[in-house]
Amino acid sequence: MMQFLAKAGLAVMLTAGTLAGTVAPAAAQLNIIIGDQDRDAPRDYRRPPPGYDRPGYDRRSRGCDPRLAQDMARDYGFRRARVVDITPRRVIVQGWTRRGPDEMSFGNVRGCPALRR
Repeated sequence: MMQFLAKAGLAVMLTAGTLAGTVAPAAAQLNIIIGDQDRDAPRDYRRPPPGYDRPGYDRRSRGCDPRLAQDMARDYGFRRARVVDITPRRVIVQGWTRRGPDEMSFGNVRGCPALRR
């Protein structure tokens, strides 16, 4: 009789432990906002800026400076970096790394954010 009670108690403890483990993930489905929820969405660098197709839009004043893109590529470890293509969305720089020839893309907006290495 004592063995039966010990096994039953062990089964109850295992069941209680299992139920306690399933309650925590169910409670994690709350929407918790930390910080300022009125902040704007992050900028999408894959799209050209608004008004790009208009005739009076000055492309040079807002885009990525090719010299800055070359300097940033050199900071990433490129040797003999040079700009090979400039599109409305990105600036492509090619050069040499320790592994051989490589290319890097920067967003064609002010500040030249790195898109892909």
